[in-house]
Amino acid sequence: MGISARGLGKVIGVPPARILSDISLEIARGEFVALTGRSGSGKSTLLHILGSLDTASEGSVLVGGRDLASMAPEEICRFRNREMGFVFQFHYLLDELDAIGNVLMPARKAKESGKRRDYALSLLRRFGLGEVMHRLPRQLSGGEQQRVAIARSLVMEPAYLFADEPTGSLDSLNGGIVMDILKDCNRSMGTTVVLVTHDPDSAALAGRRMQLVDGKVAP
Repeated sequence: MGISARGLGKVIGVPPARILSDISLEIARGEFVALTGRSGSGKSTLLHILGSLDTASEGSVLVGGRDLASMAPEEICRFRNREMGFVFQFHYLLDELDAIGNVLMPARKAKESGKRRDYALSLLRRFGLGEVMHRLPRQLSGGEQQRVAIARSLVMEPAYLFADEPTGSLDSLNGGIVMDILKDCNRSMGTTVVLVTHDPDSAALAGRRMQLVDGKVAP
């Protein structure tokens, strides 16, 4: 099952400011969808709500048939760690851990480091990082750091991958490598990918594009 949203709205602040209004959407399992729109259109907020990192003020979200609003906080954390992966503009790697240690962080939370180590190594090699798996983040290039972050997001073999401007801090070469990896994950692993991007070339790689305008999905 994929991702389903009904009547989503988001209001923040005092006085209240509306960020999202009456958004309903369906994302099929295994689909690659790009959320596009101008800065401030609400696309990152929508991504965070779909990925359980934020809550809606109105409406409902079902991911894999599970209603996020009905889940207890600990249950959501377990579900997020096992079923969802996240990639952001900045990699958020832990400075004191080497590449393989960073990749294994979600597995460590699930107490599956040993079980997942071989898969983590295979991801690093697949992403061209086999030679640098024992280097610290400061010893890696920006593109290498982002690839480590993607490997980390995939180590639990999540059904859903949420990527928020993953190429925003990279040059065109490394940005292209990152997008190729996301496309390959969708194609070869069947991972559902939801991508927020302002880059038309990145959006063109998705199977479908949704444009947000002033907090609403454009018709």
